[in-house]
Amino acid sequence: MNRSRQTPLNALPTHTKLPQSGVSLFWRTFFFLSMLLLVSIVTWMQIFRSMESEPRAVQNAQQIASLVNLSRAGLRYSDSIARISLIKTMAEQEGVRISPRKASDRYVPIGSDALNLRISDELYKRMGSGTLVARSVNGKPGLWVGFNIEEDAYWLQTDPERMGPARSSTWALWLTIAVVFSLLGAAFIAGLINRPLQQLSYAAGRMREGDFDASLLDEKAATSEIREVNIGFNRMAEQLSKMEDDRAVMMAGISHDLRTPLARLRLETEMSVNDHTAREHMAADISQLDAIIDKFMEYARPNPAQLETVCLNTIIENALYGMADYKDLQVHLHMPHKLMVKADTVELLRVISNLLENARHYGRSPGSTQATVEINAKVRDQWVQLKIRDHGKGVPEENLRKLTRPFFRGDAARTSATGTGLGLAIVEKAIARMGGTFSLANSDTGGLAAHIKLQKA
Repeated sequence: MNRSRQTPLNALPTHTKLPQSGVSLFWRTFFFLSMLLLVSIVTWMQIFRSMESEPRAVQNAQQIASLVNLSRAGLRYSDSIARISLIKTMAEQEGVRISPRKASDRYVPIGSDALNLRISDELYKRMGSGTLVARSVNGKPGLWVGFNIEEDAYWLQTDPERMGPARSSTWALWLTIAVVFSLLGAAFIAGLINRPLQQLSYAAGRMREGDFDASLLDEKAATSEIREVNIGFNRMAEQLSKMEDDRAVMMAGISHDLRTPLARLRLETEMSVNDHTAREHMAADISQLDAIIDKFMEYARPNPAQLETVCLNTIIENALYGMADYKDLQVHLHMPHKLMVKADTVELLRVISNLLENARHYGRSPGSTQATVEINAKVRDQWVQLKIRDHGKGVPEENLRKLTRPFFRGDAARTSATGTGLGLAIVEKAIARMGGTFSLANSDTGGLAAHIKLQKA
């Protein structure tokens, strides 16, 4: 067998795409619940403010109008000395200051928000259209109300809090508390919904790997629907475990029952048949039957692969060494040095050998007595991509997916040798047990290409 080394290829076609990572069910549920709660909170606050603004405006206007009317009556019916004392008492005890209003006073009208406008309208109705309501006079902030006592004009200054609106900091505090508790509640509810599905997904993954004991779910869940799903899943896992055990026992029995008479048949053939050629043919047939049994047992193996860090270069070198005496196989190797992957050493060696043997038998170009195989490998993200390609006639597109089915045989061009039809099925199953992917595709320049993805170590 001839082998040649070249520099690593920079491009290796990718035929098996990794699944796109999307938003998990937890975050989708959390997002929608959060949006629903936030919209509900904002809507509730707006409804509350709109419903209570009207009566609050009327009440505030009544209080301010009463304060102005009482102040006006007190000033009107008191003499000059008592008036001074009254103004001083109102300023000290009630925080209400009375001062003359001048034509030169500069004032800023009250704000234009809905509540202040409503209060202004109520004051105009109760005190007359000549009433002035301002938020600052001559640069002094406060709640200023202008009124007249006969020919004299006055300002009444009081605390703006008498207008009654709640402080913005209080609203912001309660809004923040409501939002925080809403988000915590949304996360809690999303977790309750997502946790059983996570457990079900984990159990399904373990069962797919053949670990039926670790896939049991809680059959005492509080939710009846989840409890029924868990019970059904556990019963299914028990049935599959029993079927797997029965299959393993059956295959072991078949192997034992067939190999014993085969061994006797080989011994009797070698001792009883005088024709050397006939004896060799019969021994070859028996060896082929023994190999077929090995294939069956290999495909039926249920246990998951034991992954470890291995050097892909070494595995391929060992596979090529086992075929060193084949003169009808030429391999061109293109891969980086010391390419480390997570795999089962024995399984991966069997996979590479199986694919090379397949290419040796079926990968000859028309008119050639030697099969040329190219092995390419490169690293992409967290995966190592391996491609083994021959230069044969390829396979019809409609048969590509069927090649990995157990016992399927392609066209005569690629199935001239006898066999079980389990070779590529065993390869696909072995790669899946190692957490990788396997696919077949016809090369654009002719031949069949096997694409393997293994986890990078």
